[in-house]
Amino acid sequence: MGFIWSLIIGGILGWIASLITGRDIPGGVFGNIIAGIIGAWLGTLLLGQWGPVMGGFYIVPALIGAIVLILVVSFVMRSMRRNTKSAES
Repeated sequence: MGFIWSLIIGGILGWIASLITGRDIPGGVFGNIIAGIIGAWLGTLLLGQWGPVMGGFYIVPALIGAIVLILVVSFVMRSMRRNTKSAES
C-alpha cells in the first residue's frame, strides 16, 4: 500500500507543480507522477529533509524540486522544438 500511496502523492505533487509553473509536463498523469517522484528526490537532495511528511515525501522540498524539474524539462523541450523547426527550414 505504501507504493500506491507514494504514486498518489507523487502525482499530486507533480500536478500542483505544473499548476504553479503554468506548464504541462509531457505524459499527462504518468508525467505528473514521474515529475513528482523525481522532483521529491531532487528537492530532498538539494534542500534536505524538513517540513511535513506525506507518503514518504517531505512535501515542501518535494514541491520545490518538482517545480524546478518541470521548468528544466519545459525549457529543454522548448529548445528541442525550436531546433527541430529551424532544421526543417
